[in-house]
Amino acid sequence: MMTMDYDRALYYTHRSEWDNLLILMVRTSDNFLAKKIEHFLHAYNFEKDYSIIEKHLYSLLRYIDHALELHDYNITEETQYMLK
Repeated sequence: MMTMDYDRALYYTHRSEWDNLLILMVRTSDNFLAKKIEHFLHAYNFEKDYSIIEKHLYSLLRYIDHALELHDYNITEETQYMLK
């Protein structure tokens, strides 16, 4: 299930579990999520400028929020269709 990937990405980011985040990046079927994780982990490991790391972190978190919001919207639409 795709939402579990987003929940895991959020959890691993919050807990600073970079190894698990890397494994999630490889296993997820969401290419955008994988790319956001890749950019963040690369910045975290190699950038000296904290503002760049912060930019990639916020980009990852915004994408997770956006994807979960879309998922919630689709479930709401599905439920309304079933009630008709």
